[in-house]
Amino acid sequence: MIKPTPEVPIEQAIVSSPCIGNCCLDPDDICLGCQRHIDEITGWHHADVTERRAILLRCQERCKLRAR
Repeated sequence: MIKPTPEVPIEQAIVSSPCIGNCCLDPDDICLGCQRHIDEITGWHHADVTERRAILLRCQERCKLRAR
């Protein structure tokens, strides 16, 4: 997790990368480890806290769909 500093607000530090180090993309370019699309992975560091939370919600939905 990123530590809050004057340059990094606490809201940004709270939402750290969901990467679990099991990086393998399926045919739809979704990571089998964190459930992020390749565009979400590459854009993570530029995303603000609202965008990151939206990505995490989509990851949760993808995880539920895979479990079926």
